Amino acid sequence: MRLDTFLSRSAADAIWLGRITYADGLRQQCYYVNKLLASRKLGSDSMKKSYVLLLEHTPVYTVGIRHFKYSEDEEHRLKKLGADFYRTKRGGLITFHGPGQLVVYPIVDLHLLHVKGPDQNSTLVGVRRYVYLVEEAIIKTVRSFGLVGADRSPNTGVWLANGMRKIAAIGINVRDGVVSHGLALNCNTDLNWFHQIVPCGLVGKEVTSLTQELGRNVSVNDVFPIFCENFAEFMNEPSVRDDLPLGDGDNVNSYGWGL
Repeated sequence: MRLDTFLSRSAADAIWLGRITYADGLRQQCYYVNKLLASRKLGSDSMKKSYVLLLEHTPVYTVGIRHFKYSEDEEHRLKKLGADFYRTKRGGLITFHGPGQLVVYPIVDLHLLHVKGPDQNSTLVGVRRYVYLVEEAIIKTVRSFGLVGADRSPNTGVWLANGMRKIAAIGINVRDGVVSHGLALNCNTDLNWFHQIVPCGLVGKEVTSLTQELGRNVSVNDVFPIFCENFAEFMNEPSVRDDLPLGDGDNVNSYGWGL
């Protein structure tokens, strides 16, 4: 799988990891977070880049920092379904990852992302704007498949049907200004896994997928090159869109965000 188009437009390495366990995904993230922190310490301009890890996970339920004390009884129940279970440092509540879902972990140093305001002064992008940009990349990707109603809602992520059906989830962690964890976009995921939980703690909301909405199979392979293009666009030019919020002054050193 070639990501040359993405790489030619972005100061980032996009790395396809295939289908891996959640534990392997955590190890990969830790490696690249530490690599970015080390490069910052060295102060080398040639090492100032981001890493975009693209993958699918084997079945796993993950709980974010907002629901870290998920009961052991529930954990055992979910494991009996054949899924792993992890308590994580990302923002957000419980969700599912598995085959047919595009998972993207951008490892980004927020200190390197700036935006120019109306006065042309540069400021840090900040966590809120970063999440907004990720949502924009997902929205453009989903709309490119014909789902023009894809949009954000008061709840983090990307939604259809006026915020009633969630097609993509976002949960991030920020350590010393470096973002890890990321997003999950349902392509042809088996949605029955989500029926075992209250996804993201949102009662009365549904989870959907590109395949479910379009009535035809849409695979991860179909989606990830398009997402890479859109992500590169919004990360490379975060100041060109008037409808995006300006840098918000968030403390980018330590943060958890997601739902």
